[in-house]
Amino acid sequence: KIDRSFVTGMETRPQSQQLVQAMISLAHNLDLQVVAEGVETQEQLQLLREFGCDQAQGYLISKAMPLTELGHFLAAGVREPLLGGRC
Repeated sequence: KIDRSFVTGMETRPQSQQLVQAMISLAHNLDLQVVAEGVETQEQLQLLREFGCDQAQGYLISKAMPLTELGHFLAAGVREPLLGGRC
C-alpha cells in the first residue's frame, strides 16, 4: 500500500510523483500488487494510472460505508475500471 501522505499533493510535487512511481515499480519488480490510499482527485488517479498502479482507494471512489451499504455499492458495479483494467 502507498500511504495517502505520498499521494496527497502528488499532482503538484514532482518529487512525490517520482517517489510514488519508484514504489510502484519496485513492488511490481517483486511481483506485488500496489494499492494507493487516499486518492481524492482525478489528477491523482490519472497519475496513478500512468504509473501502473493496480488499485486505488479514497474519497474519489467512495466514502467509508457500513457493510450493508457496501453490498449495494458493489452490486451496482463500476462502469469502467478506475485504473485501466489492472485491478
